[in-house]
Amino acid sequence: MNIKKTLSIAVASTLASVSYAETLRVASWLPPTNPMNEIVIPAWGKAISEATDGRIDVEIVYGLGHPKTMWNLVEDGIVDVSYSYHGYVPGRFELPQVVEQPGLGANAEAASYALWNTYDKYFADSGEFDGLKLLALFTHGHGQIHSNFPVNSLDDLKDKKIRIGGGVQSILAEELQVTTVGAPAPKVYEMMQQGVIDGAFLPTGEQKILRLSEVTKYLTVFPDGMYMGSFSMFMSPYVFEDLSQKDQEAINRISGLSLSTLAGAAWDKADVTGVESAEENGVQVTILADGDDLVKQLNTKLADVADVWVKAADAKGYQGEEALQYLRDTAQQYTEQHGG
Repeated sequence: MNIKKTLSIAVASTLASVSYAETLRVASWLPPTNPMNEIVIPAWGKAISEATDGRIDVEIVYGLGHPKTMWNLVEDGIVDVSYSYHGYVPGRFELPQVVEQPGLGANAEAASYALWNTYDKYFADSGEFDGLKLLALFTHGHGQIHSNFPVNSLDDLKDKKIRIGGGVQSILAEELQVTTVGAPAPKVYEMMQQGVIDGAFLPTGEQKILRLSEVTKYLTVFPDGMYMGSFSMFMSPYVFEDLSQKDQEAINRISGLSLSTLAGAAWDKADVTGVESAEENGVQVTILADGDDLVKQLNTKLADVADVWVKAADAKGYQGEEALQYLRDTAQQYTEQHGG
């Protein structure tokens, strides 16, 4: 046989046997130190790669814009997957904010488990995620007060310039009579450093993740927090539909409830290290207990906050009170079974 022909056949055979992995590009707007980028997306990507025998890889890409544009980036086909915070786009994703309401009494892992189940049971037909494939619904840990002033009473918050991220925080801010400054979380360090704001409502993990322990003097921690924050992770349905049936099934199996719970647990872990970072860097950390006067003040002040969400859900044709109670019961059951 002709040597050139022999080599051509050998090369063609080799190329035919090589399988090239498809890479899912995941847009991230939070820093690499955030648990989404350190833990959640890498773990999800590893599980997908293993489940698809290496046919699909996952790559995190940064710097593609404001978090409120992440849904558009996926819808427009610029990236394949992303995640974001619902409060950054008022009016579009109201129903997942059921988990943000004060009084849940559960950590982010239990709350995320409950959120996915509640949304699936009550709101799956809402159309909020039309044009997207929903991969996960989850929450960060309890929102607390990071400030450059001590908080001994709720009166200390009046008229202070406080960064908020939207969602239920907007209602809390009105109840607490603070001057609100809207901005994405990654901007808080600069705003605190420059004195643009007096404080921020964020989970304690940001003391380390966003290095707020360098620019914060006080951290006030309520036992059940002030609120939670709802997120979704989503994928282009067109990219998903182009995959083989076997690979689609793998992604579905690894996402959903499993991914939601993983994300919540990662945020919980970050909150613990955030408090440690604050203490190590000289931030005055006040860990409140249920019987403390400040906790009683907050509980009284926020007692009716959830009514706003319930009425909004009712207006959309859903049973808001029933869904809220189901979420709380489900989170409590998860806590009793798994701890936290």
